Amino acid sequence: MNRRAFLLAIGLPPALLAGAGDEWGNWPDGTSPLEIGKRVAERFVPSPHVRPNAIVYPEVCAWYGALTFAQASGDRDLADRLVKRFDPLLTPQESELISKERHVDFSVFGTVPLEIYLQTKDRKYLDLGLSIADRQWETPTPDGLTSETRYWIDDMFMITAVQVQAYRATGEAKYLDRAALEMATYLGKIQQPNGLFYHAPDVPFFWGRGNGWVAAGMTELLRSLPKNHPRRGIILQSYRRMMQSLLRYQGPDGMWRQLIDHSDSWPETSSTGMFTFALITGVKQGWLDPKIYRPAARRGWLGLVRYINAEGAVSNVCEGTSKKNDLQFYLDRQRLTGDLHGQAPILWSATALLR
Repeated sequence: MNRRAFLLAIGLPPALLAGAGDEWGNWPDGTSPLEIGKRVAERFVPSPHVRPNAIVYPEVCAWYGALTFAQASGDRDLADRLVKRFDPLLTPQESELISKERHVDFSVFGTVPLEIYLQTKDRKYLDLGLSIADRQWETPTPDGLTSETRYWIDDMFMITAVQVQAYRATGEAKYLDRAALEMATYLGKIQQPNGLFYHAPDVPFFWGRGNGWVAAGMTELLRSLPKNHPRRGIILQSYRRMMQSLLRYQGPDGMWRQLIDHSDSWPETSSTGMFTFALITGVKQGWLDPKIYRPAARRGWLGLVRYINAEGAVSNVCEGTSKKNDLQFYLDRQRLTGDLHGQAPILWSATALLR
């Protein structure tokens, strides 16, 4: 089956076939990943902590994205300022902001010091990051999962990200095995026949950002999972099923919707950013056919940049959303500007384009 026939067979709108020859690069003025990533990262550097009493996941994800962007773009000054933003957390006065609560929203914090270690090789960041990664598995379930397991789709990034980072920092297979076991278990329980994911088993809606966490989590794990790992095959298969389904739902504007399968719901940037990151990485890593998926990734990026203002604030970001079995609840979620849920995946995507 040729490329056009494949795209038509999966239900891609004919209007999206026209740009299927686009390559990376040759970005319209003001849309390059270097320019956009720099603008969004610079907005993050002086920003206050999201919460006064703890560092929580949206800040962690933006911090991680800014650090990876600084590395990919070769911006040493930006990287140094991001580390300086972190260092007060190592002092007695601010160390209490590192939550000791055994919950995915707080444990993902370990991703940041581990990334700083990877870039600086300073042992103090490694020790902090590993203490969190190891704490997450102190009391595993009989199946070998972390006790933080709850089968919400957000977990598929929050749990696996810190374990993957611990593997990248140490090369110790136990961290990668933990992440792969967690991911494969979740996939087996909650991926739907169409390749997408309900927000939770009792909430049958394809919420955009929730699916974005899954896409990003699988992508980060697959980047580090060796080809001979026993769980790589099932994870890669699930990733490809999800990416194929996402093609079907991408709008002519390059965006995905607040509820993925509701074309009348509003275009949402945090999910679009995560899906774009997953597509870019998949094409560059050779997991996806570039003739089919590279144009979708490009449309996603160009769609996203229309929602970023001169100050680097991303608009149309769904507010924080707990699960609820109510369609209107998801359709009516507030649209925020500058919220870190939306800032982070812009930085991930910019990094992926520069890698």
